[in-house]
Amino acid sequence: MKQLILLFLLLTIFSITISAQPVFDLKQEIEQLQKNDSELDHKIYRLEKLIDDVLWYNKVGDIAHIDKLYIVGPPKWKEENPTAKDAGNPVKFWTYVFIPLNVDISKKYPLIVLPHGGVHADFTTYYAHIVRELVSQGYIIVAPEYRGSTGYGKSHYEKIDYGGLETEDVYYSRNYMIENYDFIDKNRVGIIGWSHGGLISLMNIFDHPQDYQVAFAGVPVSDLIARMGYHNQSYRDLFEADYHIGKNANDNVQEYRRRSPAWNTHKYKGTPLLIHTNKNDEDVNVLEVEHLIKSLKTEGKPFDFEIFESVPGGHSFDRMDTKTAKEIRLKIHLHLSKHLKPENAFKSIKDLQKAAYKF
Repeated sequence: MKQLILLFLLLTIFSITISAQPVFDLKQEIEQLQKNDSELDHKIYRLEKLIDDVLWYNKVGDIAHIDKLYIVGPPKWKEENPTAKDAGNPVKFWTYVFIPLNVDISKKYPLIVLPHGGVHADFTTYYAHIVRELVSQGYIIVAPEYRGSTGYGKSHYEKIDYGGLETEDVYYSRNYMIENYDFIDKNRVGIIGWSHGGLISLMNIFDHPQDYQVAFAGVPVSDLIARMGYHNQSYRDLFEADYHIGKNANDNVQEYRRRSPAWNTHKYKGTPLLIHTNKNDEDVNVLEVEHLIKSLKTEGKPFDFEIFESVPGGHSFDRMDTKTAKEIRLKIHLHLSKHLKPENAFKSIKDLQKAAYKF
């Protein structure tokens, strides 16, 4: 009996020894696959970007000159190696430019700065009809692919600085346009954005109030601390990554506040501002935007806002192609044109419909 027990123990030890190596190898293979998967994601983002870039010409090329420029913003907020040769260099990024085909360079035109949304995302033909609406009125548009945007590789992706220096990338794109195009009126510049782009719009007018004559923030991310509370861990991981903030909101409250418009309204100087939010928004909870609105009211400066009662479309309610969305966008255009005075400002929903959809 003792011999059988000993034999059993020896076989068990042998089995564990034999299986240990494959388990270790399997772990290495999984780690390698995860690394390859991450690299593949960036290749797919790049391919999607290249395809969508071609689509721009198909969707707005009949009314706009389309260009894509390579410019710079401030150095990175967090350097991986502060003593490296390239440490402190400006961050390079691409930006889209749309100029009306019938532009008369002897005149002056208003500029719209249009930052995209998404934690990691990019400016795509999702905005094609909105671009058509703006260009048709006589606006020039700059749409920066600020640090952290997708479609430009892992390095650009990991430069993300949400609510931080990305807002300066957007400001630098504004300055680039004024410095390089004599037919842009530096005294007629507006900034508009939705979601994360709404946050960037707000932070731009907070930090550079003298350089924008009007702003619109649609369903803007407003309070990152609250946001970390109601989103899941996979979302929080985007902020807690080593190359980003690196800590959660509990461990670094001040850093998350620094990046949140609702906690920075003391810097608001009264730039004409319109805010839209929607009660059935599945991404930016209306409570975030209500916090922003209350904070702005406390500052005693005038601004306009509208809280919509569960309009179909949720987070995208006024960027869609529905009749209701168009009617709401007309309110945005009227707000912009009041201060920027484009040559062909919309007066009715029919003007918007013809400009964006041709019929």
